[in-house]
Amino acid sequence: MPMLDQPTPTAPSTAAGRWKMLAVLLVCASPVIASYFTYYVIRPEGRHNFGELINPQRPLPALATQKLDGSAGQMTALKGQWLLISVAGGACDAGCERNLYLQRQLRESLGREKERLDRVWLVDDEAAVKDALLPALAASEVLRVAPAGLAQWLVPAPGQRLQDHLYLVDPLGNLMMRFPANMDAPAAAKAKRDLERLLRASNSWDNEGR
Repeated sequence: MPMLDQPTPTAPSTAAGRWKMLAVLLVCASPVIASYFTYYVIRPEGRHNFGELINPQRPLPALATQKLDGSAGQMTALKGQWLLISVAGGACDAGCERNLYLQRQLRESLGREKERLDRVWLVDDEAAVKDALLPALAASEVLRVAPAGLAQWLVPAPGQRLQDHLYLVDPLGNLMMRFPANMDAPAAAKAKRDLERLLRASNSWDNEGR
C-alpha cells in the first residue's frame, strides 16, 4: 500500500519545466540584449556618437494619427521598424524641407540596408501639405498628430525647437537618439555613421520590413 503522506514527483518536474521555459525565453531575447549591450555599454575607446542618446528611452505613445488620405491610426502602429522622424507643420518652411531632404538622403545612403529604416514626417497642425512635396514623400509615412502629444514625447535640445531635429526610434518602439539641430551635409555624414553602427548592432534580430 502506498503511504498517504508520500510526496508526489509533480513538484520537482513542475519546477524543472519552469526553469526550461525561462531558459528558452532568455535564448530568444539574447540577440536583442546583446546588441543593445554592445551599443550602449561596450564602447571602444575613442568612439563618439554624433547623435545624442535619449536616456531613459521613451516608448512610442498611443497618439491618434491621420494620414493625408484621412485614414486614422495610432503611433504605436509604427513599431517594428527603425524610424527616422521629422516634425513640422503642413506648410513646411525651409527648415522642414531641409530635414525631409536629409531624411531621404540618409536612408538612400544606407544602400541595401535602407529597407530597415522608415522615413516619418509628423505634421503637427492642420495646414495642407504642398502638392510640390508629394512626389518626394511617396516612400514616407506622413501622419498628422496633435502637437500637445508630441511635446510630451519628443524633447528638443535646450534652446531648440521640436522641429529643428531629426529623431531616431528603434524597432522596439523606443525613441533612443536625437540628431543635432539644423544639420548640413557634413553633419548628415556623421549621422549616417551612427545609423550604420546601430544597424550593424541590431543585425542579428532586426530584419527589413515589419
